[in-house]
Amino acid sequence: MPEYGSTEPLSRRRLMGLAGGAAAAVPLSACGSGAPEAGGAGGSGGSGTVSVYWNAGHDYAAYRKVIAAFEKEHGVRVRMQKYQWPDMRTRILADFASGNVPDLLENTSWVQEFALSGNALNLQKYVERDGADIGYPDDWQDATIKRNTHEGDTYGIQLHQTCSLLLYNKRMFREANVRPPTTWDEVVSVGKELTRGDVHALALNQDYTYAWPWLLQNGVRHYDPKTKDLLIPRSATLEALQFQADLVHKHKISPVPVPSTDYSGPQKLLSAERVAMIVSGPWDLEPIRASSPELELGVAQVPRKEKQSTILAGSSLLIPAKAKNPDLAWDLIKRLTQLSTEIAVTKKEGMLMPRKSWAKDPVVQNDPVANAFAEGLTYAEDAYEDLYLTGHYGELSGELFKVLYQGVIMERKPVEEAYEKYVDAGRKLIEG
Repeated sequence: MPEYGSTEPLSRRRLMGLAGGAAAAVPLSACGSGAPEAGGAGGSGGSGTVSVYWNAGHDYAAYRKVIAAFEKEHGVRVRMQKYQWPDMRTRILADFASGNVPDLLENTSWVQEFALSGNALNLQKYVERDGADIGYPDDWQDATIKRNTHEGDTYGIQLHQTCSLLLYNKRMFREANVRPPTTWDEVVSVGKELTRGDVHALALNQDYTYAWPWLLQNGVRHYDPKTKDLLIPRSATLEALQFQADLVHKHKISPVPVPSTDYSGPQKLLSAERVAMIVSGPWDLEPIRASSPELELGVAQVPRKEKQSTILAGSSLLIPAKAKNPDLAWDLIKRLTQLSTEIAVTKKEGMLMPRKSWAKDPVVQNDPVANAFAEGLTYAEDAYEDLYLTGHYGELSGELFKVLYQGVIMERKPVEEAYEKYVDAGRKLIEG
């Protein structure tokens, strides 16, 4: 398997752009908190105004240029209100209740949920009319199509896309005469070569969302809408959870994750050269470069078990069902997601994108880090596919799963016992 490492440090701006792609899978603690722009009242605004809710970290020059051209052509003003993800979700849910919604919404993984609740506009008529012209869906990664589709119709268009890969210390690997592991067995064998004294090979994350690359690699699905079963196949789920626990408690190649609300513990251990590798995304690149500029950082593809897989992250664009200017919002979506705009954002900001043609562009191909993540995007999966449709996505993917994961990994609870408790509680939620 190819091994990737940057030969020159990326600029802070580009690293921050890469970090911004982490929306879907990175924990909310990584996104911080914020508030809308001063004076923002929500909703679609006045006559001649197109209202947009946008992530505060994605206010890129290329997007401002697109918006300026859009405003000039249509004779309107785009009123962009910027939020951090937790605040945006709180705001849009309140807007749905009041009926005073924006015209366009950038979101993390809410498309199917809001389609199910009737709050997202069905975009199928637009796709059927304009899809061939904009390359949709053929030019988008398959996983991004699934997560923006409900009952066969399109309700959102992917804007950004990223994933988690293996970040590692090239010097430590070189001195141990080993290469990045490509299988679970190699994780253990390579890990034993890298673990020396108080320096470990791998740091698992206390944040439960980081369990999902391993689960996906073993073919685990969070929810089956036909059978209403959770975490299936059962045997694959138990094996993946036990494997992670064994890395800590049996093989001792990973330290016990420290209880915290901060997801960045493994990144700090890698930066301090206390561990040789972590599984994480581009959101950890800038902190590593800032704290350890001399560290020889490499980026490799994740290992495989039943298959190669990792978590999909990113953001999508949707039009609320009650938007006052849906046609204008759709035109803005087309402009924001065109290939030339994607390349402009990647070139200056380092953001990762969902188009297949983006991954083939020289700007991406000639950047070792972007190219590594572009390869990862080809097999990344949405860990919560179909779970959004239960109406209990928050509980099932949040606190309940946290108790399961941390109980097994940090407290050494028997895997089968923790699994059954999760499944029993989840079934009661789904069945009402």
